[in-house]
Amino acid sequence: MSPEIEHKTEKICLEMRQAWMAVLSNADIGEIETRWKFIGFEEPYEFLKKPEPGMVMVRGRVDGTGQPFNIGEMTVTRCAVRLENGLTGCGYVMGMNERHAELAALCDALLQSDEWGSSVIRQVIRPVEKTLREKNEAEALATASTKVEFFTMVRGE
Repeated sequence: MSPEIEHKTEKICLEMRQAWMAVLSNADIGEIETRWKFIGFEEPYEFLKKPEPGMVMVRGRVDGTGQPFNIGEMTVTRCAVRLENGLTGCGYVMGMNERHAELAALCDALLQSDEWGSSVIRQVIRPVEKTLREKNEAEALATASTKVEFFTMVRGE
């Protein structure tokens, strides 16, 4: 395999991993917990980093392009696990839900596995992704219903 093809393959894998991590971190823990049971994964794993809450500094940019500035701190929980087969996964979630971070890390590790990856995508990622999309669409509709149109009326002469 040429280096260029390898690089493109790595980029695709990185983009896929970013996508599933975004789904897992934004999902409702109740839905992930429910869907996790359908996978049937019961093999032992070890914590490389037990779930622990911490703080991160959130930064922003004016108009998305200006100089960065600190918005403030946000609580996140992180976790890292290693499966028996050596695959590692990590999870970062907003807030202080340790189980959410643990399940995100487990899903991340399993998604890298040939044996479990398709099952996790089918049983967890796709359904949760659909739920998130529907929730975002409902919020967009609710927001759009409050939109106010301003216009100028010309006085008759």
